[in-house]
Amino acid sequence: MKEISLNGQKRETVGKKASKLMRKEGLVPCNLYGENREDGKPVALAFSIPMTDLRKAIYTPHIYVVNLNIDGTPHKAIMKEIQFHPVTDAVLHIDFYEINDTKDITIGIPVKLNGLAQGVRDGGKINLSIRKINVKAPYQRIPEQLDIDVTDLQLGKSIKVGQLSFEGLELVTSPDVVVCSVKATRASRSAAAAAAE
Repeated sequence: MKEISLNGQKRETVGKKASKLMRKEGLVPCNLYGENREDGKPVALAFSIPMTDLRKAIYTPHIYVVNLNIDGTPHKAIMKEIQFHPVTDAVLHIDFYEINDTKDITIGIPVKLNGLAQGVRDGGKINLSIRKINVKAPYQRIPEQLDIDVTDLQLGKSIKVGQLSFEGLELVTSPDVVVCSVKATRASRSAAAAAAE
């Protein structure tokens, strides 16, 4: 996984009003969830990061390990959830999740299809059903992307999560979820009909 460094400042005031003022100043309210717990529930560290700094971490296909520096204290984390405004797409809030060398993390990894499927060569069209697969592993073992070879995928066939395996990764997405499939097109149907005749 690639790494990126971000600097944040602790938030003294929390709540909707404070968050609104913060966004007006170009800051994004964030929470860091880590080992700290109260009554069995994780306690969040509230902080903010300038939107200009966050751009490179948000608008990218890459998954980053974020080296957070909050008022001089270092934290290693991943972005767990980003809330966008439903109309303007502005970033409203980000939840970070603290990571360490021993604990497994669960994260969605982008899927990359490799090869030209046999079904496509026969006139079909490949269809990617999900863009990410959730995996569980220590963060050092998590790859940039999951490469899936589709060369032998026939017309009308699909690849499900349950058919895949990657060394050192536990796949958390349901095994029945279809990752990709080759659908018949009008051209492939007429070619098949012609071959049958």
